[in-house]
Amino acid sequence: MGAILVHEFITADGVIDNPTWSFDYEFDDAMNDTLTSITKRCGAILLGRTTWQHFEKGWSKRTDADDPHSSFFNDTPKYVVTGTLDTPTWRNSTILGPYDPDAIRQLKNRVDGDIYTSASGTLVRAMLADGLVDELNLFLYPLTRGQGPRLFPADARPLKMRLESHRAFDHGVVHLKYRLS
Repeated sequence: MGAILVHEFITADGVIDNPTWSFDYEFDDAMNDTLTSITKRCGAILLGRTTWQHFEKGWSKRTDADDPHSSFFNDTPKYVVTGTLDTPTWRNSTILGPYDPDAIRQLKNRVDGDIYTSASGTLVRAMLADGLVDELNLFLYPLTRGQGPRLFPADARPLKMRLESHRAFDHGVVHLKYRLS
């Protein structure tokens, strides 16, 4: 049974919206190594529709010469939670249909390896509420946004997490790896 590993770029005040605010902080080799340590464990990618469409535009034309993560994003089986798309246009993609916690549990049982989820705020919040997330990998940026969607909204149920590792990068971004109990 695979674990769901969530990766989020998050501000100090918890905002996870479109992370164009992260562009002021170079995604350097150390951060790349950290992301690779997460993705190399994964045999599938699980995304919400909006993130899947955004990733398709950004990754589907890239090669390993452009970015070392392109093979992972293009070649790994991708599963899309959506109630509006019928036919995937990005290779190795499967439409799961609308959010269904039982379908996600079945996916966890089917996949060889762990499942990588990035961004996909609506999906991640639902999976957190249903106890489906096993690991949170937060890249915490040293800034606040004030407004925007948060990973943990005010009405979210309380969660207990155990810090498994942390790493501070030279420009102030911190990777926090939490195991959910």
